[in-house]
Order: sequence, then structure tokens, then C-alpha cells
Amino acid sequence: MSNTPKADETAFTAVEVFPVSEYTLRLARCRHLLASLCPEADGLLICDKVHIYYLTGTLGTGLFWLPREGEPVLLLRKGTERARLESPVRHILPFVSYRELPGLTASVESPLGTVLAVDKNKFSWTMADMLQKRLPSLRFVGADDVLARARAVKTPWEQERLRTCGLIHSEVYDLVLPELFAPGMSEQELASIYMAEVMSRGCDGLCRMNAHGEEMFYGYASTGNNGLFPTPYNGPLGCRGLHPAVPFLGSWDCIWQKNQCLSLDMGCQKQGYHTDRTQVYWSGAYRDIPAAIDRAQKICQEILVSSLELLRPGITPASLWANALEIARAHQVEDCFMGHGRDRVPFLGHGIGLTLDEWPALARSFNEPLVEGMAIALEPKIAVPGLGMPGIEHTYLVQADGPEPLTGTTMDICCLGD
Repeated sequence: MSNTPKADETAFTAVEVFPVSEYTLRLARCRHLLASLCPEADGLLICDKVHIYYLTGTLGTGLFWLPREGEPVLLLRKGTERARLESPVRHILPFVSYRELPGLTASVESPLGTVLAVDKNKFSWTMADMLQKRLPSLRFVGADDVLARARAVKTPWEQERLRTCGLIHSEVYDLVLPELFAPGMSEQELASIYMAEVMSRGCDGLCRMNAHGEEMFYGYASTGNNGLFPTPYNGPLGCRGLHPAVPFLGSWDCIWQKNQCLSLDMGCQKQGYHTDRTQVYWSGAYRDIPAAIDRAQKICQEILVSSLELLRPGITPASLWANALEIARAHQVEDCFMGHGRDRVPFLGHGIGLTLDEWPALARSFNEPLVEGMAIALEPKIAVPGLGMPGIEHTYLVQADGPEPLTGTTMDICCLGD
């Protein structure tokens, strides 16, 4: 029942072994939050693979049981051998049916208890129904707030991964793409260049989303008015995309014209961690940028600079959103701030980490103060009908002495012409 490898497992070596110190820290954080937010629960029972990775260091398909006290148990439908190579969890057990859970956890002296906190946002209706039918004597409460808050504050170990990811992001955006991008290329070509360059520098290439049912493949390359193209994605920038079934990246038949705006909103991923950035490129000289585009970009710069002055531990996301909205109103661009028409989004940015869209959103109803160690993407954008979606996005670490930029500091439009 322990984590001791069998003889046939010793032929394999893990790419990375999750540090015991990191494992211990994260368990303690979750237990602390569980006691505060779900005091009636006897422990956490989580199913989401990213949550499981966060707490164990292995991307397990199954369940992770974290009792209020005692040894955690990782229960997997498949991959126990790999998990034993990667994770410091002592008890890693195979299972087939939810009916087995009470007996398996009791066998390693970590009984389930009677009230279980689960990640309700990650259980499908079918899974939840099956769990309740198989374990009818147990009561389930939501633990999504516990997990969101635990993951929102990055440990020093996580912060180093974010810094590494951000360095790739900034190098490619600021130094590499201006030498490779040119008018006459399609949106798909431009997006593919970005993907090839970040992958060649060690990007993982897998963009994970936290919101239920949300998907993303790297991001968007949107030329001209395609930046306002209606999109189902919960973000301000529009994109015509590859196909109605794959509304991402950009279109083969949308060509970047001379003297046209290109908004590149692409994520970067390294060792599972994400950074996010948007950069506007102009296929010509600065003097040829339309006044409306130039003005919108300058307003976005003003919003970002003002937001960075406020971005300290103790500020609320709601205050950051209100400040940005006040500046947009003062410039009379509120109606096109953060999108166009019904596609406008009511937030300035979002948390980021193991997924692109983590808690908290920088939005009106988020009144819990930010704390040191959070990773935040700020993305002010303004729609200019007929011309495009200028704006900026960078990822930052919240620090006591001011935000630490992870993806560079560029705020200007990058002009690729004389």
C-alpha cells in the first residue's frame, strides 16, 4: 500500500520528482483553507487532474483524498507506476469503482469521514451522480473556493517557473517576431511563427483553461477589424479563427496588409505554468498609424500604468477594475473598452498559473484583497471599429515593493516599417 516502487518500475526515471517540501507546503495551505472555508468537512476529495497535479506532482486520473489529519491517499484508475516515480505521496492505490473508496482509504488508516469537500466545478453531472449513488451515506460540500485560493498564491518554486516562462514570452515577442513578421503573411502563418519560436525555446505547448468547458489553443492573431470578430471565448479580443469548430489562432485567408494593425494575444507555457501577453504590431511606420488606433493604445497605456501603481498586496480586484473603468469613462471610450458590443467583457485581467484563467478575476464583484505571490495578467484593450483592437497585456507577480513584470515591459505598438 506504500509508494515503494516494484522491481519492474525501477527501469524508468521520472522527468521531475515533486519536492517533498513543496508537497508539504501545499497540503498545509489547503488544510488551513479547508478549516476556514469548509469547517464541517472531514477532508478534500478532488477529481480534477490539474488540482491533483498541484497537490501531488503527478497528473493523475482518479481521486486525491486529503484528510484534515493523517496521510493523504492518491487513488488512480491508471498510471500508479508513473505516479510512484513522480510523487512523494506515500499511499498510491489503484481503484475501479467509487464503492471501493471507503475500504481503500481505511486500509491505510485515512478513513473518508462523513462530510467530504469536493471540487464541484470539475465533477461532471454523471460523475457526481455516480459518486453519490456509490457512497449514499456521505455528504458532499463544495471545495472550489479552497482550491482556487490555494493555487492563486504562488510558492517560490512556482514563481521560478513563471519567470522562466515569461522570459521565453518576452524574448519571442520583443526580439524575434519583429525580425520574422511581414505584411503579406496570413494570420495562420503569423500564429505558426510564434508557436514554432516558443516551442523551440522549451514551451510545453499545452494551454489549459480553468473555466468549465472553455478551450484555447495558444491564442489569437487578429489582423485589422478581425480583432472585433464575434467570438465565444471569454476575452476582449476577437478572432475569425481557423474554422467554426476551431475558432483560434487565425485564418489562412486573412492576410496582414501594409499599414494594418495586428493584435497578437498568445499564451506561453513552461513546465505546466502559463504566462499571458498581448502585443500590437503595425505593418508600417509610426506616422501612418491612424489617430484612432494611436489614441486607443495610449489610453490602454494610461490604464496599465495606473493599474501597476495600485497593484500591491491589499488592493482588491474590484478596485483595479473600477479605476480602469473610470479612466475609460474620462476618455469617453467606456462603450468600447474591453471589447465591442455584446462581446465586451467586464474585467481588466485575471489570475494565472497552472491554467490561463485562474482566480481572481479583476472584476466588480471580487472584493478579496490581493496578496503577495499572486500572478496576475493585466490586459486593457479598446475596440476601434473598422481598424482593430489595440491594447496591451502583461503578466505580473504581486510583490510588496511593487509588481514584478514577467513578460517584459513593452507598452508601445511595435512598428515594422520605416
